[in-house]
Amino acid sequence: MLSSKRILLIISGGIAAYKSLELIRLLKKQGADVTPVLTKAAQEFVTPLSVSALAGEKAYTDLFDLTDEAEMGHIQLSRVADLVVVAPATADIMGKMAQGRADDLASTLLLATDTSVMIAPAMNVRMWEHPATQRNLQTLRSDGVTFVGPNDGDMACGEFGPGRMAEPAEILEAITATLSDGPLKGKHIVVTSGPTHEPIDPVRYIANRSSGAQGSAIANALMALGARVTFVTGPADAPMPEGASVVPVQTAAEMMNAVQQALPADAAVFAAAVADWRVASASGSKIKKDNGKLPSLEFAENQDILASVSQMKQGRPELVVGFAAETDDVLANATAKRARKGCDWIVANDVSPETGIMGGSENAVTLISADSAEEWPRMSKTETARKLAAQIALTLGENT
Repeated sequence: MLSSKRILLIISGGIAAYKSLELIRLLKKQGADVTPVLTKAAQEFVTPLSVSALAGEKAYTDLFDLTDEAEMGHIQLSRVADLVVVAPATADIMGKMAQGRADDLASTLLLATDTSVMIAPAMNVRMWEHPATQRNLQTLRSDGVTFVGPNDGDMACGEFGPGRMAEPAEILEAITATLSDGPLKGKHIVVTSGPTHEPIDPVRYIANRSSGAQGSAIANALMALGARVTFVTGPADAPMPEGASVVPVQTAAEMMNAVQQALPADAAVFAAAVADWRVASASGSKIKKDNGKLPSLEFAENQDILASVSQMKQGRPELVVGFAAETDDVLANATAKRARKGCDWIVANDVSPETGIMGGSENAVTLISADSAEEWPRMSKTETARKLAAQIALTLGENT
């Protein structure tokens, strides 16, 4: 699948560096050629000898290797690869990339390359959540760097949360999707998915029954056609799409901000079931019972993400797709919603309890555009996603 593809694999320092050995094995099994580069810190966790033995190529470590640099080896290394992968990517190397620093071989390669770059972050949860890391994250995204992970989980330091490096199989899938020659190769698509949770107090929230399964399936289908996907998701039950740049959020306001940060994009698919309202003033502490007296909750309307992006004056995606989950007059309500929001397509479905669609494994949709309403038969959410992705590829191809 990756036969004759050249991967420049940069391994930075962190306990997750041991996973890079398995990643090399998987890449070689798929026929890829792997050229490894280790930072000084990476060599504290894995040795150049073990990396070189698995890759079947020399492991590069030093910017000032006289033999290699006689022929400007760092420039050559940065240009011959089909993809540059940084796994694990520490907070330090992300900071160097965002700032354009080049003080060792790895950072110099990343600054000199004209090849696409993919990184798999790995760090302590507090480091990942630090404002500086998040600023660097947004800078790198705007520079076109793609991300795999990080995942939630237990840390080597004993803490729990986002910061675990994606598993080697996930990174392999992302690399395969990036290097595929599908009709969406080179296209960036934003997909929103799942519910949002609007807090009432620290232990209660307003939500809906969306599982996120359809959104995840759409992201996977788009990546299978070669797209680069930024996946903005609320707290969903469905597995995250492997290979997408996943941005987890909780509230509608956080989702709106994440979408804005993810743009520009060639297309946007808004499959998330975003809460229409939030509690205007969520309590900072748990609301207690008060002798049978019911609490009074004042609601405020959330910003409309679909309408906001559809009606952008500058930087609007070429194709904007919304979803309409309805229980009554599905076609009429969805058609009116498309016109009101200003999006190009609406994917309408009946989510009445008796359909079993919301939270289920199947969907039955009607794709509504400005001049047609195409009813699709009931099928799995995976097949629905593939059919929608094919339509998106066809439309973006026609407009190229």
